[in-house]
Amino acid sequence: MGLRAPDGKGGATKFSHPFLVGNIMLLPRKGALAIAAVIDIALNARGRPVAAKALATRHRLPPRHLEPVLQALVRHGILKGTRGPRGGYELAREQRRITADDILRASGAAEEINGAPLANSALLSKVVMPALGEAEHAFSAALARINVEDLARSAAALRKSADEG
Repeated sequence: MGLRAPDGKGGATKFSHPFLVGNIMLLPRKGALAIAAVIDIALNARGRPVAAKALATRHRLPPRHLEPVLQALVRHGILKGTRGPRGGYELAREQRRITADDILRASGAAEEINGAPLANSALLSKVVMPALGEAEHAFSAALARINVEDLARSAAALRKSADEG
């Protein structure tokens, strides 16, 4: 499955931010970071764990921002953590068996999307929340069709074209 832009052609989008539609953030930063970290590990593990410090450096982040996300991914069976001087993170399952939806939920970003409970009014409970629930289900289903193998393939092609250019 190739990645496609909203124009359906795989080209550049008209969005200023890949997770924004209009002014609505569809995916929290933490979720995007978790997906990027898993793809990075898929590309760079090569039979040995990828150090959190190396990940943080490549993504221009302080390690303290990345480590809680990585630990959540370990707890949910997305990553395997190895302690020690040669330690780091590896994928816990095959790339094709890890979806963007799995990563989003494991990272805790799904809970951020749901947020705090809202006041219980009839309008919210009977109209707004069911409509948003349908949208969330559609978004989750779309993320479930994107797996790490596909994303890693796209990232490797990008890396290869950058190396040739």
